[in-house]
Amino acid sequence: MSGIVSRLTGSESPPPMESNPIMNHYEIGREVTTVGMCMLWHVHDAYRKSDGKEASVFVFDKKLAERLYKPKRREQLLERIRIGIDNLKRKPSITKTLAVMHGAEESNGSLIFATEPILASLANILAWHESNIPSGGPQPIRPFPMNFGTPTGYQPPPPPPPPPPLCSTEYHFLDIELRFGFLQIVEALNHLHYNLKQVHRNINPHAIIVTKRGAWKLFGFDFAEDIISLDPIEMLAIAPWSIKIPRTLQPSLDFLAPEVQISGQCNILSDMFSLGLVICAVFNNGVPLIQANNNPMLYLKQIEHLEYQVNALLPRIPAQLQEAVQRLLSVDPHPRPSTQLLPLIKYFKGQCEPPIRAMQLLDNMTEKDPAVKTAFYRTQLMEALPYIPKKLRWQLVWPSLQAETRTTEILASVLHPIFWLTNDATQDEFNRYVLPTLRALLTSSKSIHATAIYLENLHIILRKCQTKDSENEVLPILYMSLDSKIQQIQLASLTAAQNVTEFIDERTLCVTILPKVRIIFENNQTDHKVVFLVLAYFERLLPRLERTHLLEHIIPTLLTLKLGDPEIIHRVVKLYRIMLAEKKFALTANVMALKMIPTLAPQMVNTALTVDQFANLIELLHEIVDAIDKSQRFKLRTEAANPATDRYRSLRHQMSTDNVTAPPFNIPNLRVEQRKTSSAEDMARKNSASGPSTSNQTGSISGLKRLGQWIFGSNTSNSNNENSNFLRVANAFPNRRLSDNTLMTPKIRIAPSCASSPGGTPGGTAGLPTRRHSSIGPQERRGSTVNLSPPTAHQYRGRGGSGSSLSVPSTSHCAGGSVPNTSSSVPFLLASSMNSIKSRRQSGAAAGPQGSPQSSRGSQGILQQISSGMVRHLHLGTPITTPPRVVRTMNWAQTVQNAKIASLNAIQATVKKCNTLTVPLPR
Repeated sequence: MSGIVSRLTGSESPPPMESNPIMNHYEIGREVTTVGMCMLWHVHDAYRKSDGKEASVFVFDKKLAERLYKPKRREQLLERIRIGIDNLKRKPSITKTLAVMHGAEESNGSLIFATEPILASLANILAWHESNIPSGGPQPIRPFPMNFGTPTGYQPPPPPPPPPPLCSTEYHFLDIELRFGFLQIVEALNHLHYNLKQVHRNINPHAIIVTKRGAWKLFGFDFAEDIISLDPIEMLAIAPWSIKIPRTLQPSLDFLAPEVQISGQCNILSDMFSLGLVICAVFNNGVPLIQANNNPMLYLKQIEHLEYQVNALLPRIPAQLQEAVQRLLSVDPHPRPSTQLLPLIKYFKGQCEPPIRAMQLLDNMTEKDPAVKTAFYRTQLMEALPYIPKKLRWQLVWPSLQAETRTTEILASVLHPIFWLTNDATQDEFNRYVLPTLRALLTSSKSIHATAIYLENLHIILRKCQTKDSENEVLPILYMSLDSKIQQIQLASLTAAQNVTEFIDERTLCVTILPKVRIIFENNQTDHKVVFLVLAYFERLLPRLERTHLLEHIIPTLLTLKLGDPEIIHRVVKLYRIMLAEKKFALTANVMALKMIPTLAPQMVNTALTVDQFANLIELLHEIVDAIDKSQRFKLRTEAANPATDRYRSLRHQMSTDNVTAPPFNIPNLRVEQRKTSSAEDMARKNSASGPSTSNQTGSISGLKRLGQWIFGSNTSNSNNENSNFLRVANAFPNRRLSDNTLMTPKIRIAPSCASSPGGTPGGTAGLPTRRHSSIGPQERRGSTVNLSPPTAHQYRGRGGSGSSLSVPSTSHCAGGSVPNTSSSVPFLLASSMNSIKSRRQSGAAAGPQGSPQSSRGSQGILQQISSGMVRHLHLGTPITTPPRVVRTMNWAQTVQNAKIASLNAIQATVKKCNTLTVPLPR
């Protein structure tokens, strides 16, 4: 209303209206057009003060009649005008006539009445088209002849287009708009002819009003004549058009039926002839086919050539309307179609029929009862809206819908086409037409059904609204509806929550809406409609959720579902598949194995599932199992590859096999034979009889004991840490094989210097006996360069001599030599090698007591073989001098006994490292 007021207050009211009583009821604005016979009515925009309803006010200035006519004619004119207003006011049931909102109010200077808002008369619009004929387009068909002086057969050149009249209105008709307009006039005449028993007598463009809604309304009932006879086709006697009477007191001569002027008679078919001339003027750029210039004789001449003019105009008329136009403009009244037959032609049928029919019913809907209105708005209008041009939607349909929103009974039905138009509207159309109405609906009282429809279409409003409008006006109705206890509103609010997710920020979705949805679900778990809507909402919401919200809200809600209905199972399966597909959710193996599978697995035997639903369920379970398998395999491999963390080390140490006493067991297919003695033990035993002197026996025995412990890996000095040697070996040799720490027989080759070796020759290596090592194959033989012969004098001065590369170095200042330092296992010699050594030692022992160099070298060779790597260390400050050769006597039996004890300790310590391998070894 404020927009109307601003437009109206821009101009001043004309002086004749100042004293008219209608000024107390209406606020009158600027003049928009002139209508009626001879353009006597000045039309102004106005609005009603009581309710702000828009209107149009028709003003007749009495001073104009005083200037034009004498008092007698002036009274006749005023009386004719009053009759026309009364006839218009007495026909409220004629919906195709102009609706009168306020009856005529007369004052000394004016006669005024108010009607529904109008745009212009058809004459105003045709005048604009006549003055704007395209220069390069087809020219209109002009009447013939234009005057009496024109020779027969002569066609004068078309006159230049007249300047546009002051009250012309620019308006372009659509094809469907013309069809609907013609049909509206036909229906109005049909009601006038057959119901009201009247003949209009003045059908012309001035008597047709185009409203702001785009509807064509019949006007100008100043010359209506009642039908006396029961037969409407029977002629009525009337006076023909005369030049002696002012034209304002007579119908328009240019649209008069020929029987009126020729015979002074008329009937309802006379109005049909006038309608035919109006149709021709519309398709002829507003130019009528008869222009008599108020001359009855010229009118008769042009009537004679009317058929030729109509035939020339037919190509511009739609093909489906051409035959009807030819018959309407027949000079004989009988071929003319009546108002009952004309609507049946193809021009008003076909594809345009549904929208035209819907628009017709929309004009009549104000008189219908609520049940008829509800059915029309829900079905017929919704079906026709896609075929109604957008121009007519806002001009014709929207005003009717807007007026119906004030009726609570049919508001729910009216909301359906309103939201359809809202969805199809542009942003400018939405702001101009729809938004004000929707704002009024937000604060008005609505029925439960209307509120539900409003919520279900809330996303359409949010799509058109600006951000500020949606946050402050539209969304609060959703928040309140989610808290409602009415089931119908709850269902509608769940639908709305599902549709508006894209228009709401994540924080509002997760903090405000999601908890409310969960409350509705918890209170209605047995209602399948609520469950379906909640699951659909979750499906729409999942792409916008974070992992935390999924674990806190979605999965707990799904776990509480009773999976019995196949549709519910199908939706839950779909949700779980979306969760697995989204990488941001990163579902853990625990969630899938402990929560998802236990709820889904029992449904595999649900007989209510269809084949497709069962297949989807099985595929989901396969995907879950595959995901668990992939996750767990990766986790286990990672833990196996990475060292244990500090918090698990103590537990792993306690559960280690090193700290657990395992029962002895035998390895299958393992045969352990009697242990063979080492070469060092044999040499000590065989040379015990011819040992050195017994002086300093205590030191020698303790030294040899330590020597045996070093050779065989025994560490009896530290009984609390018996595994220290094993750990040192493992740390020093990370690539050492398990077979290197077991009691296996190494392969030993007798050195070339041993002349007593069987098959050997001094200085050669061929034919030497070998033994197979545990680390090689049964058919492989590995040679050995270990020198078991006594070292020479040159070897004492070197760091290894000709011995093994693993020998412990010795110097020339230290007593003793070096023997091979192989693995920690006890070495074994072949029997042939032992016999060779025995024969050599016997020869050496014989010369021993005499202290010959030979005996000295023989004893040194034995020490080198027994005590490999043994070095005599001197105290600090002791001068280094060469000790004299003194033959010492030792108790060799005690020495051999100590060596055997040391070797047994070493063997036991070595066997203890492998708790799972128990090998009985004899003492």
